[in-house]
Amino acid sequence: MMSILKVVDNSGAKKVMCIQALKARKKGARLGDTIVASVKEAHPNGKVKKGKVVYGVVVRAAMQRGRCDGSEVKFDDNAVILVDKQGQPIGTRVFGPVPHELRKKKHVMILSLAEHIA
Repeated sequence: MMSILKVVDNSGAKKVMCIQALKARKKGARLGDTIVASVKEAHPNGKVKKGKVVYGVVVRAAMQRGRCDGSEVKFDDNAVILVDKQGQPIGTRVFGPVPHELRKKKHVMILSLAEHIA
């Protein structure tokens, strides 16, 4: 809650602030979770404007997460991809690495747009 996250797609937003994590846990949103966010910075001619309330999927988190094989995945920043209410991405490109855990969370469309799957 109240975290500033980087937007890593071409929807027009640069930074968003998390308002609510849907299906929240005690520790907040993790990789693959959907959040409700407010746009804090945006490009002037993008699809999303400053102040708009949007949905997003967390694709990178600085908090480490264990995998089934015993390894752990951890990123340098906290990043989201903006989606609509049905879960379809607003942008058409995804920048940077995206974890393959999104496949279990039914975000296959985001994985198909990603340039690198970690």
